[in-house]
Amino acid sequence: MDIVIVKAKLVEQTWSNPLLLSLLVLFLNLFLNFIKRRKLKLPPSPPKLPIIGNLHQIGTLPHRSFRTLSTKYGPLMLLHIGHTPTLVVSSAELAEEMVRNHDIVFSNRPITTAVKILLYGYKDFGFAPYSEYWRQARKICVLHLLSLKRVQSFLFVREEVVLTLINKIRGRCLDASPINMTEMLLGTSHNIITRCVIGLKGDEEGGSGARFGEVTRRFMHQISEFNVGDMFSSLGWLDVLSGFIGRLKETAKEMDEFLDKVIEEHMALKSYDEKDFVHILLQLQSDGMLGTELTRDHFKAILADMFVAGTESVATATEWPMAELIRHPNIMKKAQDEVRKVVGKKPKIDAEDIHRMDYLKRIIKETLRLHPPAPLMSPRQTSTSVKLGDYHIPPKTTVFVNVWAIQRDPRLWEMPDVFYPERFENVEIDYKDPKGFQFIPFGIGRRTCPGVSFGLIAVEYVIANLLYWFDWKLPPHISAQNLDITEAFGLGVCMKFPLCLLPMPYRP
Repeated sequence: MDIVIVKAKLVEQTWSNPLLLSLLVLFLNLFLNFIKRRKLKLPPSPPKLPIIGNLHQIGTLPHRSFRTLSTKYGPLMLLHIGHTPTLVVSSAELAEEMVRNHDIVFSNRPITTAVKILLYGYKDFGFAPYSEYWRQARKICVLHLLSLKRVQSFLFVREEVVLTLINKIRGRCLDASPINMTEMLLGTSHNIITRCVIGLKGDEEGGSGARFGEVTRRFMHQISEFNVGDMFSSLGWLDVLSGFIGRLKETAKEMDEFLDKVIEEHMALKSYDEKDFVHILLQLQSDGMLGTELTRDHFKAILADMFVAGTESVATATEWPMAELIRHPNIMKKAQDEVRKVVGKKPKIDAEDIHRMDYLKRIIKETLRLHPPAPLMSPRQTSTSVKLGDYHIPPKTTVFVNVWAIQRDPRLWEMPDVFYPERFENVEIDYKDPKGFQFIPFGIGRRTCPGVSFGLIAVEYVIANLLYWFDWKLPPHISAQNLDITEAFGLGVCMKFPLCLLPMPYRP
């Protein structure tokens, strides 16, 4: 009887003591969460090491490493990159389920140090978290900057920049020495983007265009550069010690000063012959048509986004077709025959000509299948917990969709590693409507690249001109079979070694 009384008094004291009650509630909460986690079915994971997790298994070409791991652990695989839980999706079926059933949950972006510093604290639209601001910013870009009508209005820019490229190559033909096409195509891509976005001719040697090109290249490299703090939040001080944060701030300052100057110059203009993105944004703001309040920092972040997203992706999407064509002379001959038949003896290629080049379009599709601009797609982050396939995915999980693996999946593609443009003949596969999700080079869902039309039209025009005006050969010491097409991973995937070719003028 005394024992019962003592127990009752202890219970009464516990419930009346706030500290003891709080500790009890905390213990029960931790215990229940532990039990809950043990019951959750998480995706399979490779064995991990202490502290670094699976970081050592990524390698220099993550898309290839992830595919190798997925063959053992499945198309839905959970890795731990440092302290960051990372989901890798490697099947078309699961990519489709992401978009059809949970698109909003998978539409967020992870926070990174470089983006935060370089893009004004996520005031852009490409890397910004999913929010009302992001929806409004994307709407502005889709409707006013990157619409098909707007892209077509920049035809004169593409014509002038590509004519400059053709004349440069003609001048080098006299040397009979190989041309670094990687460098030429990157310069052409930068010039097209720079002219359309801020109205500046990027090839002005020694002028502001050339200096801006240097800052842009540094900007693009740093935004994708590995840093310790993103993987291990407690070790962020190492990024300060290594000088990484300092380099980011220096680049951000240079880019900011340049874009400020560009905006000031545009605001001072009373009239202009060519309308670029800066003019359009300022006009929309003046007319009250933006739909949201944007500061100058928002403007600069959106403009910087255009350079990050456009320059390298357009350059690599023109470099890879030339590499594949030089490795497959019969396909190049067939493409040149089509281009030259369509154009005839006209002095220049026009937009209507491009529409009639069906085989050229298949070549570009096949190149994008084998060499997608972003083989892992830009990373997403889950905003809440979600079930994908048969597995539970925790909130704040970084998500990579392995586009490269999906587009080489032998279940979906016959001869998946072979360059064969004819596979797209009489096949209904569209860039913007990925039926079956086996072909998704520009992303999926709400985060699909809004610049698809801008990029594709530029790539088609550049390749058509290169095939029309020149015949191409490899340098004497290199054969088609031993051309090195090793990849290098950065913002996207480009060729590790420059593509050097010998041009020979074609006279219609």
